[in-house]
Amino acid sequence: MPPPKRRGPQPQDTALFGAEALPVLRCAVEELSWLFSHGYADSSSLKLVGDRHQLVARQRQAVLRSACSDEAKASRESRRLPISEIRDRRLAIDGFNLIITLETLLGNGVLLKGRDGCVRDLASLNGNYRLLEDTAAVIDLVYRGLERLRPALVHWWLDEPVSNSGQIKAMLESAGAEFEFSTLVSLVPDPDKALLEGGSVGFDVIATADSGILSRCGLWVNLASYLIATVAPEAPVLALGDG
Repeated sequence: MPPPKRRGPQPQDTALFGAEALPVLRCAVEELSWLFSHGYADSSSLKLVGDRHQLVARQRQAVLRSACSDEAKASRESRRLPISEIRDRRLAIDGFNLIITLETLLGNGVLLKGRDGCVRDLASLNGNYRLLEDTAAVIDLVYRGLERLRPALVHWWLDEPVSNSGQIKAMLESAGAEFEFSTLVSLVPDPDKALLEGGSVGFDVIATADSGILSRCGLWVNLASYLIATVAPEAPVLALGDG
């Protein structure tokens, strides 16, 4: 049986994220970020901004993923390591976070650049993941990019409860064996917790665009953005923030 379809756009995305919608979405990100910066709660702030601009659920999700407080933005910037500096370091990768974003890239789905400079997709894992026709290409893309950056160790962290995580683990291990850097793949109940433990599990820097992790982790790198800029510099990433 062939792999399922690609992680492409939804039928309504042309209208929801087209040229006419972008000024409204950018204004909404600015307003939501202001509310976050002044201590307002996430859910009530998103409802206020979303209702004001009459945004549908998918647009609200995009605005939420692109916004952050001024404090969070400054903090993330202060801990972001230049991508070239992962050379000879032990790199931990937030597995599904990176893979799904790059599958969205290859499938021409909606990608967003937020205030913190991170590129994010609109997919929701919810415990389910299916291998796509682009999955193997994404894994190769990541490893080829890392080959140029030359980390000492690449340690993938995957959600064990997510469907097909075992298959992804096997694919990552098989593909990683071809490269000079060491590769480890761990299936754990809670990758976020493992990534936030940092040095206690043996790595120096994290590759993720997950806001919850970025607000609490140590050094991190913007690996997805680097790979997208390297392999698809003309990709239509929607810059909704000022990052």
